[in-house]
Amino acid sequence: MLINFLQSLYDHNSSLPSEAGDYERLIDDIEYFSISPQVYFHLKQQDRLELTPPFFQNRLKNTFNQVLIQNLFIKNQTEKILSILDQLGIPAIPLKGVLFAEKYFGHIAARSTSDIDLLIKPHDLDRVTECVKELGYIMEEEGAPGHFHCSLSKELPGSPVPLVVEIHWDILKENTSEFSIKEFWEQSTPFKHYENVKQLSDYHTFYMICLHAWRHNLDSMKHFLDITQMIHVMGNHIDYINLFNVATRHKTLNRMKRTLSIVYRNFPHVKEIKTLPFLYQKGFYWQYEAIRDSSFRNVKVYIDYFDYLFFSFDTVKHRLIAINEWLLPSEYHLTLELRTEKRISFKDYLTLYNKRCFGFLKSVFLHK
Repeated sequence: MLINFLQSLYDHNSSLPSEAGDYERLIDDIEYFSISPQVYFHLKQQDRLELTPPFFQNRLKNTFNQVLIQNLFIKNQTEKILSILDQLGIPAIPLKGVLFAEKYFGHIAARSTSDIDLLIKPHDLDRVTECVKELGYIMEEEGAPGHFHCSLSKELPGSPVPLVVEIHWDILKENTSEFSIKEFWEQSTPFKHYENVKQLSDYHTFYMICLHAWRHNLDSMKHFLDITQMIHVMGNHIDYINLFNVATRHKTLNRMKRTLSIVYRNFPHVKEIKTLPFLYQKGFYWQYEAIRDSSFRNVKVYIDYFDYLFFSFDTVKHRLIAINEWLLPSEYHLTLELRTEKRISFKDYLTLYNKRCFGFLKSVFLHK
């Protein structure tokens, strides 16, 4: 139901649900994925908000107002960090967040965010980290082995959730592609009044948003709305031929095809704006139920997981690396998967394999 409803937000001629019970289920789904601001802003812009039940309007409006306050604060914090980096002559590019909401959704509160993402040059990491620490943030997560970011956080008065600053020096793991972040820097454009702070081109923003959605295996409707919104905003300015040529060179083509196949299959109206230049679709086993309910398991969930995990890669070499990392995860990733903080031993790997096998067998025999 939620996907059909979200489709209707982009089709002004489509009718909205008429039953109050439908809206009760919809608001639960909408709040689960934290997309109330997008829904509210779309309905408000189309003068269709009043066509929905009062309780639905109020829930959306309350969340929108909360997000407005939160995003204004995050924007203030973002600008503080950017100003300091700019004064020190440190190049930086803000990613996603409130700036993405303003530029592509049309309002600072039209998309919620909970952190600040910055792209920097690798050699500036220590300097940037120190600058952020001076603003009261503390190191939360060191860069994971082979990964491309670290996190700092700051407790906020009256909020159970801290504000997180993610510092990126890349947007993909190095060993599973030939991706070049250098091209993102070269084609970035001036941002506001800053001398050293840039913004990504629309083209690279779209590329990044698709890769980000792939990295999370489209586990939230937020990813769908981000990509769909960009297609609506950019329209024919999206050059899929050039994008896929670059992705072929970067060895990210399967990731892009999988992501866009799933988005186009669930939001088919976007093909009227921009047609995909390939016929063979990917990601057939992706299911909405699996991202809406974390306990939902069936054979298709596991097929989709393995398809995502091993067949998203363009080369045999990269697939073998992914398989090896799944079979023999690093201590860092093993502690995350087992949700433990104790020192890792060989027994923990046996626990991991038992957990995986039991989960798969359970899905086979209980969901025939």
